[in-house]
Amino acid sequence: MKTFTTAFILLLSLAVLAPAHALQLTDDRGVSVTLAQSPQRIVSLLPSLTESICALGECQRLVGVDRYSNYPASVKSLPGVGGGLDPNIEAIVALKPDVVVLATSSRASQRLESLGLKVVALEPKTHADVQRVLKKLGALLDIPDAAGAGRVWRIIDSGVSAAAQSLPAKVRNTRVYFEVSRGPYAAGESSFMGETLTRLGVKNIIPAALGPFPRINPEFVVRANPDLIMVSSRNADAMKAYPGWGAIKAIRDQRICLFNPEQSDVLVRPGPRMAEAARIMAQCIADNAGAG
Repeated sequence: MKTFTTAFILLLSLAVLAPAHALQLTDDRGVSVTLAQSPQRIVSLLPSLTESICALGECQRLVGVDRYSNYPASVKSLPGVGGGLDPNIEAIVALKPDVVVLATSSRASQRLESLGLKVVALEPKTHADVQRVLKKLGALLDIPDAAGAGRVWRIIDSGVSAAAQSLPAKVRNTRVYFEVSRGPYAAGESSFMGETLTRLGVKNIIPAALGPFPRINPEFVVRANPDLIMVSSRNADAMKAYPGWGAIKAIRDQRICLFNPEQSDVLVRPGPRMAEAARIMAQCIADNAGAG
C-alpha cells in the first residue's frame, strides 16, 4: 500500500510539472506560428476575431481589444489598443499578451513580431473562411472541434438556412444592391455578405468578377437598376449626391433598408453572428417582398 501511494504521488507530481503541449499553426499569411502552450492572454485587433473567441467560450482570455470590438458587452470593459490596422503598439506590449490576433491587412504584424510578440493573422472573407478561421482559433485555444468550432459553425449554418426558409418564393426575382461603405464600396457575390444574399435566394447586382468588396462607379448601379437597396444609416446620406440615382427603381419605389449602427456591425462582421445577419437581411427582403 505504501509503495502504491508513493508511486501515485510521484505520477501526480510529474503531471503537475509536465509542460503543456506546444501548439503550431499556419496563419493566413502562410506564416507558421509556434507557441509553448495555448495562450492565456490574448489581444484581438479585429472585431470578428474577438466575437469568435468569445463564441468559442474563451472570452476570459482576452486582455485587450481594438476600438471597434464591442460585442459581447463584456469586451467593452477591456483595455482598448487603438485601431486594428494601425494600433497602439506600446499599449499592446504593456498588456504582455501571449499572442496577438489580427487581420492580414494590419500593418502591425512585423512591428509586434520585432518586439518578440507572437502574432496570428486571420482574416475571413467568405463563409468557408469563417469556418476555417473558427477551426484555427479552436486549435489555438486548444478546444476540441466538436465542442468548439464545429458547434459554432453548425449554429451559424443552420441559422442562415432558417432565415432563407422563412422567405417566400417570390423574393427570388428581387435584385439587390448592398452598399457596405462610402466610396461607394459594395458587397459582391463572392463576399461573405454576397454569399448570404445568394443563400437567401435573391440576386446580387455586383458580380463575383468584380471582387468581394469592390469600389464601383455609381453609374454602374444606375444601369443595373436594382429592386432593393441595403445600406447603413451612416452612409445613406452620401447616396443623395450620386448622379442619376433618383431614376433607380429601388429609390423611386422607396425600397431601401436603412440599417442602424448596431445592425450594421452585425452585417459587416464575418463571424459567429452571421446567422443574425441573415435574419436582418431576410427581414429587409420580406418587408419588400415582390420588389422584383
